[in-house]
Amino acid sequence: MKILTGNDLKTGAVTWWTGQDWSIHVEDAVDVGDEADAIAAREEGARRVNSPYAIDAVREDNGGIRPAHIKDRIRALGPTVRPDLTLKPADPEAGNWVI
Repeated sequence: MKILTGNDLKTGAVTWWTGQDWSIHVEDAVDVGDEADAIAAREEGARRVNSPYAIDAVREDNGGIRPAHIKDRIRALGPTVRPDLTLKPADPEAGNWVI
């Protein structure tokens, strides 16, 4: 499974391709398959995202999406030194991805 990630041009926030737009929530990402390069080029050309690129991801048993590599898992959740600053500080499952 391949998903697209990049950074929002205005805020610098990590974003994930939803199939129609960009979201700051990795669980909104969709499998882009072989279309990753074409979507990334189109979206970067439209100046909607900075430096988009495809990453490997896995679908979890609960249907959620998890980046396969630790670097992208950290990008998806936010800072690791202060759990209260993650994208979902109130979500008890937010930091439970197996690394």
